[in-house]
Parts: sequence; structure tokens; C-alpha cells
Amino acid sequence: MAGFTLEFERPIVELEETIHGLRELAAKGGVDVDDQIRELESKADALRRDVFSDLGPYQRTQISRHPDRPYTLDYVDGVFTDFQEFHGDRNFMDDLAIVGGLARLEGRSVMVIGHQKGRDTKENVVRNFGMPRPEGYRKALRLMSLAERFGKPIITLIDTPGAYPGIGAEERGQAEAIAKNILVMSRLRVPIIAVIIGEGGSGGALAIAVANRVLMLENAIYSVISPEACASILWRDSTRGPDAADALRYTAPDCHELGVADELIAEPLGGAHRDRDAAMQNLKKALVKHLDELTAIPVEELRQDRYDRYRSLGVIHDPSA
Repeated sequence: MAGFTLEFERPIVELEETIHGLRELAAKGGVDVDDQIRELESKADALRRDVFSDLGPYQRTQISRHPDRPYTLDYVDGVFTDFQEFHGDRNFMDDLAIVGGLARLEGRSVMVIGHQKGRDTKENVVRNFGMPRPEGYRKALRLMSLAERFGKPIITLIDTPGAYPGIGAEERGQAEAIAKNILVMSRLRVPIIAVIIGEGGSGGALAIAVANRVLMLENAIYSVISPEACASILWRDSTRGPDAADALRYTAPDCHELGVADELIAEPLGGAHRDRDAAMQNLKKALVKHLDELTAIPVEELRQDRYDRYRSLGVIHDPSA
């Protein structure tokens, strides 16, 4: 059972806790409660399917931010092997909100780069809550340039509320760092796959998401603005975030329908945090498939493939024409 419970999950968790308690009672006291357990398990299964098969945009947003959800380093451990992390931007500091290094995917050498959040307050301070400063994006750029030099495909894992908006970050060129990453990624001569694994927040996400293929986990979001910030601007009331979420169309199914995402990666019922192994396998399968497709494209055509992908976004086809 997850250690953190969202409000709409509470009835499910309460049933799961009751089942867990009955199992402990049976184990310790030798009480036969198999019939009760089966009945409760049937109710819990039905409730899970009822709740999670009809999630609203803001509920998906809550799942995308779930503190038990797998983060980049969890996927690195579960999907890749032989990961060797690189540090620093060779200019100012090592921003731990961005992690990256060489790894192997089914024996193939790749460069993996991603946002990293913390699990508790202390770690979140170290990771800056997954909000990179300019140094994080410059570290990512250094690793991407290294990957191009040695012909290594690039895989990025996106999970950030957005780039850090602090004064120091602005003074050291936050906007320039993001813009340069977008420019350079558009020109790289190696395959790039970007995966939105949680929150895909604004330019902070896009700075490592200019790719030949953009994939999204089923409960991920990808938006120019958070629903709370949008509500603050529109209605001067951040508590109206759920209303903004309904209008933004930033969920994975929406992004896939609009062509922003090329593929949705299924999550276990209730979210990736409820069955990490299954989530890892689903992501690995999708990565291998798209990497096989992209490595078959001649190097000189990869940039054109990327260009064509982004030029096609927002195009409206008139069926009557």
C-alpha cells in the first residue's frame, strides 16, 4: 500500500487496510476469515476500477505529483543497467535537480538525462524540488553534446513543476540556458526520446524534451502552466486549480489526441507507484521499440524528422477540403 493517500483514493485505501488487518489476524490468531477477505478484495477491485477508469484532469494531476511515484533515478535502476552518473556544468555548480549519465538499455549504450525530485524535505532541498537552475540545463547540454560526439542515443525523463524562478537563477541566465538547450536539441544528429514520467512543467520541461519521439506515462501531464498558477492569473484564486485543469487539456490522453505526445505508456491501475515493476517494464518496452525505429533512420535525416514533428503540431486538417 502507498504511504501517501490522495483524497479520492481514501475509500480504496481504507478497504485495503481492512484486508491487510484481516490477513494479520488470520496469521496470528488462526482465525478463518478467507470468505470475508475474498468479499472485501472483490469490493476493492471493483472500487479501484470504478475510480481509476474515470479520472478527471485534476485527479491525474494529483497522481502525476504523487510523492510515492517513481522518479528518474528509480527508472534508471529499473529500466537501465551500468549507469554512470556525470556531474557539474563545468562552469558554476552541480545542480542535483538534473541527473544524467551513460547507461545501457538492453545492451545498447545510451545517454540518460532527467529531472530528479526528493522523497523527503531534506532531499527535496538538495534536489530543489525537481526545479533546475541554469546549471542543471547546462549540465544536460554538456551531456547531450557528449552523446552526439560519440553517437549515443539520448533518452530524457521529464518530471518537474518548472524551471527554478529564483533571483539567482535569473541572474545566471535561466531563460538563455533553456533557449540554448531547445536550439541545440533541435540540431543534434542522434536519436532523442523524451518521456514525461510525471509533471511536464513549461520551459523547465521543454528544455530537455525537444525530441524525435515524445512519450507520456498514462497519468503524466505536460503544460505551459500549472493549473494553480493558471487559476491565480485568470481568477486570482489558486484554489480553482481543478477548474483550470478542465480547460488546459494537458493530460496524457489529451496530449496524445492533439499530437503533442506520440505514444501513451500504460500505468498499473491506480498509478505507477502502485506497481513499480510493471511501470518499469512498460516504459522499457516502449523505449526499446522507439529506439529501434529511430536508429534505423539515417543520421542526416534525424534532424529533419525532428523538424517535421514539431512543424506538424497545431496543424488543423479540414475534412471537407
